[in-house]
Amino acid sequence: MPGLNVHHGDITKLRLDAIVNAANERMLGGGGVDGAIHAAAGPRLLEACRAVPEVRPGVRCPTGEARITEGFNLPAKYVIHTVGPVWRGGNNGEDELLAACYGACWRLAESYSLKSIAFPAISCGVYGFPVERAASIAVREIRNYLEGAKSESVTLVAFDKAMFEVLRKAAG
Repeated sequence: MPGLNVHHGDITKLRLDAIVNAANERMLGGGGVDGAIHAAAGPRLLEACRAVPEVRPGVRCPTGEARITEGFNLPAKYVIHTVGPVWRGGNNGEDELLAACYGACWRLAESYSLKSIAFPAISCGVYGFPVERAASIAVREIRNYLEGAKSESVTLVAFDKAMFEVLRKAAG
C-alpha cells in the first residue's frame, strides 16, 4: 500500500524516481532547495531548464504548474519543477495555487510512471507561505492522491528540524 513518509535531511541525496523542486517561474535556479538541486544536479540541469519553452517572456513554469527534467547528477531519475505561490496574505488564491502544484506534479508522475517521489516544503522559504498552513495543504493533497495512486511512496522532506516537526505533526 502506498504511504506518506516525512524525512529530515537533504532532498538531493534521495534515490527515488523523482524529487520535486520548489522552483521559480524562470526555472534557472535560485536560492534554497532550488539552488541546492541545481548545484547537486550539475550544469546539465540548467541546460535542460533553459530548453523548456517560455509560455510568456521570462516564464517557463507558471505558478501552480509543473515541468519535468532528468535528474542528471542526482540520485533521483527526474526533477519535477513546480512553482508555488508567494504568500500575499491568504486572500489571493494562495491555498488553491499551492494545491495546484501537487496536482500538476501528480499528473507528471502518472505520465512518467513514477513510483517514488519526494517533495520539499513548497513556498515555505522566501515565498513566505505560513508553514503550518502549507504543511496541512501538502498532507491533504498527498493523501488524496495516494487513495488511487500507482506511486509506492511519497516523502515530505524538511532540511531543518523545525520544518520537519511541522511536517511530522501535519502528517499525524
